[in-house]
Amino acid sequence: MPVYEHRAPHAPQPRSEKLAQLRAAMAARGASHHLISTLDDLAWLFNLRGADVDYNPVFLAHALVSASDALLFIGEGKVDAALAAMLGAEGVQLRPYGQARTALAALPADARLLIDPRRVTLGLREAVPASVRLIEAVNPSTLAKSRKSAPEAAFIREAMARDGAAMCAFYAWFESALGREPITELTIDERLSAERARQPDYVSLSFPVIAGFNANGAMPHYRATPEAHAVISSTAGVAADGLLLIDSGAQYLGGTTDITRVWPIGEPTEAMKHDYTRVLKGTIALSQTRFPRGTASPMLDAIARAPLWAASLDYGHGTGHGVGYFLNVHEGPQSISKAVPTPDMAMEPGMVTSIEPGLYRPGRWGVRIENLVLNVTAPGDEFGDFLAFETLTLCPIDTRCLERSLLRADEIDWLNRYHATVRERLVPLVSGTARAWLLARTQPV
Repeated sequence: MPVYEHRAPHAPQPRSEKLAQLRAAMAARGASHHLISTLDDLAWLFNLRGADVDYNPVFLAHALVSASDALLFIGEGKVDAALAAMLGAEGVQLRPYGQARTALAALPADARLLIDPRRVTLGLREAVPASVRLIEAVNPSTLAKSRKSAPEAAFIREAMARDGAAMCAFYAWFESALGREPITELTIDERLSAERARQPDYVSLSFPVIAGFNANGAMPHYRATPEAHAVISSTAGVAADGLLLIDSGAQYLGGTTDITRVWPIGEPTEAMKHDYTRVLKGTIALSQTRFPRGTASPMLDAIARAPLWAASLDYGHGTGHGVGYFLNVHEGPQSISKAVPTPDMAMEPGMVTSIEPGLYRPGRWGVRIENLVLNVTAPGDEFGDFLAFETLTLCPIDTRCLERSLLRADEIDWLNRYHATVRERLVPLVSGTARAWLLARTQPV
């Protein structure tokens, strides 16, 4: 597929401004040139998108940016003549992909090259002449693209609403068909993906649908295949009681989504309800957190784990990852995890991050409840600037799996307020059985 332009209004900042911003960051570092090889940085910087990597709207390329020009090394035929001319008029010159090493080798002896050592290959690094001074730092674009602008945040909210409407339509069908029609983990993938594809500005999935029933849900990155998948329902009824975990997402012109929900099939056991509720407590705990601007994101990880730790429980993956703007569903620099903090992991306004604590019992079931959140400014005083999370994801959290006695009053209040927001935002976008399902699943507890 050819590379194409990510256009306004969904791309509110022109590439000329992004390049000027990048060159200012280069100058502040004392760099005359900057090498970029990370695909999402390139797509963001040049307002271009592609399909060279499944589920991620990026393309294979390198860029060498100086104070006066920008060379984009990309496969021949990937950019059509009209787009190439437009890029050329803005000072972006196309070069064959294989010439990146040659261009680096031809840098003048007094060049000062900014590179991110974690985001370039050894082969390209070795092509740089020994006389060139290397400046090692995080790509300025990595930091810039993580901070979504107000117009981008508005489009993300719109994409979340469209995504939520698709899920309402899917889950309305699912609950009506459960125990009456043949349903497997593969069916869920097919039907949910089809509902998303009907939404305006839909481009693709953001990763393969993960639908794991009972024991399969205990594998965080499980994927059903035609050769190995679970049956959930038939015309004779449900295959078994238990929990169904569904982790899915999509790419829209105005944002990237990623959501996990868990649903009861038949009657969940008390043990399942306890696990589900403790995971939800973790999601709520972090969602309600207020913290100083600049907090290292790994420092927030324990907040989501604390309700599980209180019962001597834990999970083996990070609590949250950054999410791109119609880009990679996993992006940095922030990471809410047990990672060793580095300065570039500081939480800043505009960052979009997942909150997804989980609990997995091998061979039995898995629970994960995931929302995407936006860093927004919170009231502060003499103790400095503070941030809070705005929950972006719009989809009911199932309340049939709750062990209500484990929830505090403030946690119940959070859940009811969240469901009121979901209902208010999605009701105008759904009708019929989808609307009825939404109203039923957002009732206060």
